Amino acid sequence: MRTRWRCVLAGAALVLLAGCSGGTSADSARSAVASAPQQEGAAPKQGNAQASVPAPGATDRKLARSARLELTTPKTNDVLSRAKAIATGAGGYPGQESATDDSASLTLAVPAEKLDGVLDQLSGLGQVKRREISAQDVTAQVVDVDARLATQRASVDRMRALLAKAQSVSEIASVESELTSRQATLESLERQQASLAGQVAMATVSLSVTKQEAPAAPAGGFFSGLSGGWDAFVAFCNGLVRVLGAALPFLIAFGIPAGAVFWWFRRRHRAKPAE
Repeated sequence: MRTRWRCVLAGAALVLLAGCSGGTSADSARSAVASAPQQEGAAPKQGNAQASVPAPGATDRKLARSARLELTTPKTNDVLSRAKAIATGAGGYPGQESATDDSASLTLAVPAEKLDGVLDQLSGLGQVKRREISAQDVTAQVVDVDARLATQRASVDRMRALLAKAQSVSEIASVESELTSRQATLESLERQQASLAGQVAMATVSLSVTKQEAPAAPAGGFFSGLSGGWDAFVAFCNGLVRVLGAALPFLIAFGIPAGAVFWWFRRRHRAKPAE
């Protein structure tokens, strides 16, 4: 009789232990999901603290370079075609383009290390009116995004591990919701990283072209010389007429009295010998 009661008590104890262990595993999964956001909130701060003050010389400087070039040329369409060929030959590509009868503009993307050489080639397509090169240091942004991206990837991996251990429907739904949010943040950081990498790798060139009237070619031959001589003669006559017109009032004002005085003296001089 005593042996039978001992067996019954032992079986009841095993059932209670199994129920307690099952409840403990479920509670631990929920507590892990609830505490994960708090842990993740502290992780990016550590990454930002490390990225905000990089050691001097520890990383290469990341520069986003750009340039602006203004040219004048008799043929704007030819310049645009040759500019596209220059950019393509350097490993770049043309972007936005607009053109009118007297002007045109074109945006080019070229490898940053070839920017100076490309500008030299473009400058030979016309007369340079303006040439500018600028560089923006994006090193801090690149380091910060890289640190946040590494932290976010670790966060997503932890949420996936929790999802694999979840047992009930409520646990799975809770973990999946948090995982979706963190994956969206991860994708946003990846786009920022790609954008910064593109700015550093490729430089932007803004090209403006203005049409310049070509000077008329001088004509040669006998008739051209005759025409030139006649134009010079006409110009001389016009100048002479202008001088005479300007001097005529003075001649009238002073010439008539001077002529009268001269005539009087001459008549008097002739009258003396006769006397």
